Amino acid sequence: MSRIQLIAEQAKHNNAKLLIPYTVAGDPNIATSLSLMHELVAQGADIIELGIPFSDPSSDGPVIQRGVERALSKKTNLTEVFGLALAFRRQNKHTPIVLMGYLNPIEIMGYEKFANEMVAAGVDGVLIVDMPPAESEKLSGLLAERDIDLIFLVAPTTTPCRSKEIVQCTTGYLYYVSLKGVTGAALTDFDSVTKNITKLRELSDLPIVIGFGIKDADSARAMAELSDGIVIGSALVEKIAQLGDQESHEKSRISQTCEVIGLARQALNDIK
Repeated sequence: MSRIQLIAEQAKHNNAKLLIPYTVAGDPNIATSLSLMHELVAQGADIIELGIPFSDPSSDGPVIQRGVERALSKKTNLTEVFGLALAFRRQNKHTPIVLMGYLNPIEIMGYEKFANEMVAAGVDGVLIVDMPPAESEKLSGLLAERDIDLIFLVAPTTTPCRSKEIVQCTTGYLYYVSLKGVTGAALTDFDSVTKNITKLRELSDLPIVIGFGIKDADSARAMAELSDGIVIGSALVEKIAQLGDQESHEKSRISQTCEVIGLARQALNDIK
């Protein structure tokens, strides 16, 4: 059983909701990213999604795009992302790390080397935004051999036929995109989310987490009531932007930056 599956089973047993923050690796620098990861766990994160900086983040809104630009300005690449994950894993053995990004850097590295680096760095899963499930068989096999989860997105526009295909390829958890468009947009159509989550429940027993548009405790609670957990990205990355570019920050500033996660954790804990 992977670390992600173990955490998900524990949450289910405890009738708890998964809280998954997303942050761009190397934003604003590697040292601060590491401090943020540890603080996110302290604030209640169950799993950390770590964004791989890429020059064409087409599915991301302006907030995360700027975070990616900050990371790239420090020349953060996939190798450094693995180094960051390994540094975190030396101190934290239990919190799952999921890499999230685009296919290009992974193809440049090569699937087998990528899979081996995942193991060496203690990474537990990967979500590749632009990898079609039908073309994932080779990478999926390499990851499955190493007990690493391959996670896919399901969008409001995903057809029932394609949803079935995605579910068959997904392990760990299923990521439901709550709205049409890019990250950071406002979440308004709750009825549509409810309807689509119900349909996904009929297709899979995997935990379903909801991301995109979750900005505060209220939206976190509303989405968590419909699902097994939530992902918070843009709201956190926007706070990180305020830290500035210095190599290290006082613990109090790191804590304040991650407060959106702490507030979301409190909201999720209130769900009965």
